Amino acid sequence: MKIGYARVSTKDQNLELQTAALQKAGCEKIYKETQSAIKERPELQSTDK
Repeated sequence: MKIGYARVSTKDQNLELQTAALQKAGCEKIYKETQSAIKERPELQSTDK
């Protein structure tokens, strides 16, 4: 199974283009984050995947 990760860091950006590209690449599960300038990325760092 392919897993994707999409992230934007500002409110002016959106995840739609990244999500569409990941789906086109065959990702069955896509984790999304909209955090701004932080070092922690809970979706990326989660160990329950």
